[in-house]
Order: sequence, then structure tokens, then C-alpha cells
Amino acid sequence: QVRLVESGGGLVQPGGSLRLSCVASGVNFRIADMAWYRQAAGNQRELVARITAGGQTTYADSVTGRFTISRNYPRTTVYLQMDNLKPEDTAVYYCTPDNYNTRFWGRGTQVTVSQ
Repeated sequence: QVRLVESGGGLVQPGGSLRLSCVASGVNFRIADMAWYRQAAGNQRELVARITAGGQTTYADSVTGRFTISRNYPRTTVYLQMDNLKPEDTAVYYCTPDNYNTRFWGRGTQVTVSQ
């Protein structure tokens, strides 16, 4: 059974940083491409960053140069380092295995960027 538990969100001022974590259990972490998505109020869920099983990374244009995705294989954990945060980064952030036939979601973690 796939279980995804995101953590690390919070309230931060513009320009600040947060590091999100996602522990993925029941996922074949050696072959799963992992991704972070986010959903702001009233908006559709959007892809933020993706990392393949081999470690290749891609980012949405809006976060390139500010966010970094990484993964730890023994801990089956994927991270999202977010620097120079902007108010438009405010959203609930979710991680998911991005190459599974079925889409799995955790409960997400809220990130709020505000003065």
C-alpha cells in the first residue's frame, strides 16, 4: 500500500526558505520517478519539480533557480528545498510517484509566504 507523508511546510516571509520532506512507503523507490506538485486556492494542481529514479531533475519555469528537488534512497524520502520564496509560492505541496499507472497523493503540507 502506497503511503506518502509530506512535512516541512509553514509560514515564511518573502525571501525566506523552507525544506519540504516526503516519506514514501509502499513505493518501489529504486524505479519510481518522484515529483512535487502544488495547488493554490482556486487553482489546479501543478507540477513543481520532478526527479527520475536516476536522479535527473526538471522544474517548472516559475521555480527554476530557486527550488531544488533531491531524494534519499535508503530513507525513501524526497525533498524540496525552496529558497527565495515568493507570495505566489503559497499553496499546498504534495509529493507523488510520477510514473505509476495510478496516481497517489498524500495529505500535503501547507506553505504560506506572507509578510
